[in-house]
Amino acid sequence: MMSKTKKMENIPDTVLKAWKQALQAQKNSYAPYSKFYVGAALKWNKVDKIFAGCNYENASFGATICAERSAIAHGISLKGAKKIEFMVIVAFTEKPTVPCGLCLQVMSEFTTKQTLIYLGNEKKILKKFHFHELLPVNFNTLFD
Repeated sequence: MMSKTKKMENIPDTVLKAWKQALQAQKNSYAPYSKFYVGAALKWNKVDKIFAGCNYENASFGATICAERSAIAHGISLKGAKKIEFMVIVAFTEKPTVPCGLCLQVMSEFTTKQTLIYLGNEKKILKKFHFHELLPVNFNTLFD
């Protein structure tokens, strides 16, 4: 795998850059209730900038925003809605943490079946998936 100083094979430099930005965003997480701190970073197709986000909780749990949706909102607010080239999600866990169902549905609006989703922690990228492996059926595909 990969540490902060050693690059994992077959991981593009842009993904490593996004991983570092996701880790930085994770430090800004506001999670006083769950203590589960998450960062995410994505790259839109044909846009050079990486867009990061973190989770932030609220006492009214329904108002909580996950890191994945935070990163998507960040990208949309600066560049408009586009397709995601890839996304990196990090959490302080030993095993990969996959996005929740709500985030997967939101992500489905901006991904293709083949969009790569990288899951990692503070030490390395642990796993990668094509988006369709995480959400094989979504609201949009029911009507295709």
